[in-house]
Amino acid sequence: MTKRRLLHMALALCIFILTLFFLQRLLSPKYVTAIVEGSLIEEYYYEDGPHDVVFIGDCEVYENISPITLWENYGFTSYIRGSAQQLIWQSYYLMKETLRYEKPKVMVFNVLSMKYDTPQSEAYNRMTLDGMKMSKDKLGAVKASMTEEEHLIEYIFPLLRYHSRWSELKGEDFKYMFKKEKISHNGYYMRVDTLPAKTFPQPRKLASYEFSDITYHYLDLMVKLCRENGVELMLMKAPSLYPHWYDEWDQQMVEYAKEHNLKYINFIELIDEIGIDFDTDTHDAGLHLNLAGAEKLSMHLGEILKSNYNLVDRRADRALSDIWARKKEIYDNMRESQYRELEEYGYLKSLGVEKRD
Repeated sequence: MTKRRLLHMALALCIFILTLFFLQRLLSPKYVTAIVEGSLIEEYYYEDGPHDVVFIGDCEVYENISPITLWENYGFTSYIRGSAQQLIWQSYYLMKETLRYEKPKVMVFNVLSMKYDTPQSEAYNRMTLDGMKMSKDKLGAVKASMTEEEHLIEYIFPLLRYHSRWSELKGEDFKYMFKKEKISHNGYYMRVDTLPAKTFPQPRKLASYEFSDITYHYLDLMVKLCRENGVELMLMKAPSLYPHWYDEWDQQMVEYAKEHNLKYINFIELIDEIGIDFDTDTHDAGLHLNLAGAEKLSMHLGEILKSNYNLVDRRADRALSDIWARKKEIYDNMRESQYRELEEYGYLKSLGVEKRD
């Protein structure tokens, strides 16, 4: 075979690979204007680190905690590695992956996912796993998370899963092929709107209130992982009114924390002390906090972190202060932009005009 023919073959192969790469970037969901929560995991890789505290868990961390508030009032740097319905094995692998990038002083895990002991759905899996960089930790998370209809190869090569999205393509698929706008503030998803809490249905009785062996297995792995890396592990339950957090579940976490010498805080019990008002501090009727509520919780959480862990106020660090001043500016701008949108929506609604995107 001549050198010329080998060169042509190599060139053709490169073109083929590049074509597949571009198609994969084009056809994969962008999570920018719809289901934006799917962008949260990916944003961590573009972050200025390291961080004193890393939060791990589901929507009860990424909608309820403001890292900007922790910095402004305590000088702690933090990041939230949260995603929608993040399952405990996903949290473990995200924690493991995070420790390859940095060694925070404290990792805080929200325990709501202890209620799930089986994979739930591909849609939620994708919002966590697609954003992870390819690594053995991602592969471990995928294998633990897949439903019966899913295939490992489709996570390694997303084009195999999304090849049929041609008819769904929108302008954002082209605009954000290679670079997306950040939607979070160190992992915090801001909402300033308010929808007061309503009456919830009575919690149903369960056949068993015991958390499963598989969830305890991954919690044990988290404890082991943190101790091997010299990182403190704290457990928390966010102050959400729904879904219901049973007393029997809470008692198991109290006992587990005591047995393993961990701090566990159930913030539901501290709602009044924190000053959360579910008439004004939630954007979805008590499931999650809005900005006002998240800032209140973060202030209280900062005191707990300050009192129980050897964290240093780093606001005197000029370089860090410059970084976080820029973050605060973006945070403030988004807050004001959301308030303006609410005012515009309210004005149009008063005129009987439906707001269109």
